[in-house]
Amino acid sequence: MSFFREKNKFLSIFVMAGFHSLSEAAPGDRCDFLTATGNSEYPPFLWRKNLETNHLLGTNSLIINEISQRLGKRIELKHTGPWSRAQREVKSGRIDLMAGVFYTQPRSQYMDYIEPAFLETQSVVWTNASTPFDYQNKHSLEGKLGATVINNSFGQSFDSYAAEHLNIATVAGIEQAFKMLLGNRVDYVLYEELPGEAYIQQIWNYFPFQIQKPAVSSEGLYLAFSQNSPCNNQALREKLAGIMNNLTQEGFFEQIKLKGSAQWLLK
Repeated sequence: MSFFREKNKFLSIFVMAGFHSLSEAAPGDRCDFLTATGNSEYPPFLWRKNLETNHLLGTNSLIINEISQRLGKRIELKHTGPWSRAQREVKSGRIDLMAGVFYTQPRSQYMDYIEPAFLETQSVVWTNASTPFDYQNKHSLEGKLGATVINNSFGQSFDSYAAEHLNIATVAGIEQAFKMLLGNRVDYVLYEELPGEAYIQQIWNYFPFQIQKPAVSSEGLYLAFSQNSPCNNQALREKLAGIMNNLTQEGFFEQIKLKGSAQWLLK
C-alpha cells in the first residue's frame, strides 16, 4: 500500500506541475501585445471614430501609438463603453492599460501609475450663461446641485471635499450633463475645460455656457497599468517609465497635444 501511495503522490505532483507550467505559458502568449482603453467621450484627447467601430482617435491615441513603437510591442487601443465601464475593464485586468487617468488613492489600489504624467488638464465649473451665479471658489458650490460623469475624478483633494460638502449628480456621459445644465435641471457641471469646449462645439452652434475660474483642480493625466493584468511586471513598467521620461524630455507631449486638437477640428 505504501508503494501505491507514493506512486499516486508522485503522479499528483507531476500533474500539478504540468498545470502550473501551462498557466505560466498562457500569459506569455497573451502578452505578445497589450490592450488599452480610456474615456472615449474625451475630445480632443480621446474619442470614438464613429458608432460602428471601437477605434479611438485623439491625442492619447497618438501617444499610445508612439509608446507602442518605442516599446516594440503592439498596443491595441479600443472603446470598451462608457468611462465607468472602461475603469471596470482595467480594474478586472481584461484590459491592460488605461490611456489617460487622474491619480486618486482608490484607483491606485488596482492600477500602477507610470511616471511622469503625459499631460496636465484643468477641471472647471460650467454654468448656464442665462442663469449664472456668483462663483468665487469651491465653497460657492455648497447648497447647489451639480452634475458630472459617473466615476469622474477631479483629483484626490477636490474629490474628498466634494464627497463631504457638495451635492453632485452623476450621469453616463458629458452630453447628458450639459443638456441638464441647459435645461436648468442642475446649477453647474464639473468637467475638464478643453474636452468640455470640444463637446460643446460639436453639439451646439453657439456657446450657451460660461466657464468659471479659478479651476477646481489641475491634474496630470497618466498612463496606468492594471494590477490584475497578466502582463504587468516590474521590467515592463520600468520600460514604460523610461519611454515616458524620454518623451517628456523630447517635448513630444506638447507637440502631440496640438496635433490631437487639430485632428478633432478636422474630423
